[in-house]
Amino acid sequence: MNVLLVDVGNTRVKWTRYDGSTIARARAGHHAGWTARGFERVIGSARHSERILVASVAGPAVNAALSRAAGRLQAPLPQFVATRRRACGVTAGYIEPWRLGVDRFLSMIGARARLPRLPLCIVGVGTAMTIDLLGADGRHRGGAIIPAPPLMVSSLLAGTRGIRRRAQGGAAGAGRALFGRSTRAALEQGARYAAAATVDRAVREARTLVRRDPLVVLTGGGAAALRPLIDSACLEIPDLVLWGLAVWAQEG
Repeated sequence: MNVLLVDVGNTRVKWTRYDGSTIARARAGHHAGWTARGFERVIGSARHSERILVASVAGPAVNAALSRAAGRLQAPLPQFVATRRRACGVTAGYIEPWRLGVDRFLSMIGARARLPRLPLCIVGVGTAMTIDLLGADGRHRGGAIIPAPPLMVSSLLAGTRGIRRRAQGGAAGAGRALFGRSTRAALEQGARYAAAATVDRAVREARTLVRRDPLVVLTGGGAAALRPLIDSACLEIPDLVLWGLAVWAQEG
């Protein structure tokens, strides 16, 4: 098996190779403004691959550019994975499964493959922060979406005149724990702690649904910064969408 796995997020793209047993080290880049030529670095030598599997939440224009890049390099036509009601041991809990982002669905598949028979609270920290509860039986019990900490900060800076003015320049003022000593530090600390508190609240809410505290599984570019602030038992698995794509390549 020789498969190129591609995870196209809102701002970043990650890609790696999978040989049926091992996932190679992932590469990444910001895809803003990329045309087909930009995506040629992702496709690379994929013309020698059997398949190209893609999880994309970036929209039709970006997906078309990726497909054109594959055509220019005479690589296999990319296969864009879509959320299903059931796949690879996971049952989507949304009333309308297609409305569940494929990145979240694949993260649940990847997490279940890595940590079978455990209830899991899967937290993706990217542009948005997503929280999904997965029972030990593979049933998705629903989820929540909030802005990730950088988006919380940028929305406040964009939507308030006084905070924006006071957050510019001056001393950094990073304080201990929650309490910053400058407006900028207060924004950043407040956003991080708000996100962490939401995760801990999700774990408490999950007890009534899965009858025990789920293990929190963190993934995404902002996971490492959030992990020290979460009180619940948690671990970090980078590139969980790519792990889900690897399972899909075998079973989907």
